[in-house]
Amino acid sequence: MTVQAGSGFENYVRSRIQRGFGEKFSAFSADRMALVSAVFLFAVGILVLLAPILDIQDPYEAVKSMRNAPPATAEFLLGADGHGRDVLSRMIWGGRVSLLIGILPTVSAMVISLFLGIIAAYWGGWFDILIMRSLDVLFAFPLVLLAIAIAGVMEPGVVTEILAITIILIPYISRLVRTSTLSVITQPYIEAARAGGAGSTILIFRFILPNMIAPVIVYATTLIGLMIVVGSGLSFLGLGVQPPVADWGDMVSEGRVVLRKAPHVTLFPGLAILFVSLAFNYVGDGLQNVLNPKSAKR
Repeated sequence: MTVQAGSGFENYVRSRIQRGFGEKFSAFSADRMALVSAVFLFAVGILVLLAPILDIQDPYEAVKSMRNAPPATAEFLLGADGHGRDVLSRMIWGGRVSLLIGILPTVSAMVISLFLGIIAAYWGGWFDILIMRSLDVLFAFPLVLLAIAIAGVMEPGVVTEILAITIILIPYISRLVRTSTLSVITQPYIEAARAGGAGSTILIFRFILPNMIAPVIVYATTLIGLMIVVGSGLSFLGLGVQPPVADWGDMVSEGRVVLRKAPHVTLFPGLAILFVSLAFNYVGDGLQNVLNPKSAKR
């Protein structure tokens, strides 16, 4: 009897989980653009991850006789750049760097902001004043100009880009975390948990964090696309990834010299930046429908 009861409970829990997943997927797939964008980003992610084993040209091998070769020429499907390097292979390898620069700083900034924002909202007082006024100093500067200023005083490279983008995102995400936390800690179930003897650790990790994380995830997802653009801009200005390492922003920068003669050198990496950035924005909209159904019904 005990085994049957246990198995019945397990089946109930499994059915609830499956039903919840099905409802969330239905809510996400209702937004066709979000679904298409998610599939597109998944395909791009698989493509760039498999770059080392794909049968493509060496992104650093220069064929002088094929400089600025147009698309669909010999073995160069998307043409060659001014050094005679395959544009397609450089876009695939450059996608690894561009996606890393967009995703890693955003995730890092989100983790740091969760820590700062929850502390500021939960404990308040001098913690709130010290943290938020310090972040207001960074918030006072335009996002892109602050990134350029931070990257400009450091040695150019991938680490510099990641660090600069992480720093500029912390004030924006921290404000959202603080606002969301303040709205959660006033809910009746928080007071009930306090009355039941729950300590600060349990309140934060069991009650506050799960109930305020949804808008932060949505916001961070949309920021990834923007940070890919910012990272590409830093590379374009020579403050990020340095040649010969492939990066979409650096490819656009190199292509501007031969823009009239060989526009494809700039066009294809520019389109990659555009479509990937838009895709992350659409996925963020889809996650909004999943994680915040009330806003989707409005």
